[in-house]
Amino acid sequence: MAPAERERDGRPEAARAPRFRLDLPRPPRRKLLPDYDPEAFGRLSERIARFLGTGRFIVWMTVIIIAWVVWNVSAPGNLRFDQYPFIFLTLMLSLQASYAAPLILLAQNRQDDRDKVNLEQDRKQNERSIADTEYLSREVAALRMGLGEVATRDWIRSELHDLLKELEDHRVTFPAGSSSDAAHRRDVDDR
Repeated sequence: MAPAERERDGRPEAARAPRFRLDLPRPPRRKLLPDYDPEAFGRLSERIARFLGTGRFIVWMTVIIIAWVVWNVSAPGNLRFDQYPFIFLTLMLSLQASYAAPLILLAQNRQDDRDKVNLEQDRKQNERSIADTEYLSREVAALRMGLGEVATRDWIRSELHDLLKELEDHRVTFPAGSSSDAAHRRDVDDR
């Protein structure tokens, strides 16, 4: 044995247990059951369930059953594959129903899951809308309270109206020949 083949424990490298590198992913293990993509299977089941719920499926199923019965009643005896009680047809219809029911249930479960997600998203959107509405209503209330302290057009008109009335009262108390009238004339001449 070459010294390069020996490790610290004295055993040759081939006799040691295989070491796994931590920087590499492990190789995939073989599984007993086949591996499938549940999403792809779910999409396929939804497509089948959608087809089973159409009028086209009913028409095709009716055509196939009528052709089956007509062939097995009117064909020569050696070409018939299902005699009168049509046991094989019953078996085929039972088989189709036994596969259709779980596929339809699977499609309904997937639709329920999507509905739950959509319902949750709608609920969150409604909560955001309610929060936004409450915020805006608080802002509007604050603006209204602030506007109560601001001079409005009607308030200014009423103040001006009161001032005009006061001036008219003042003019009545001082007749036209008074000193205030002369001061007013000088004021006009100065302009």
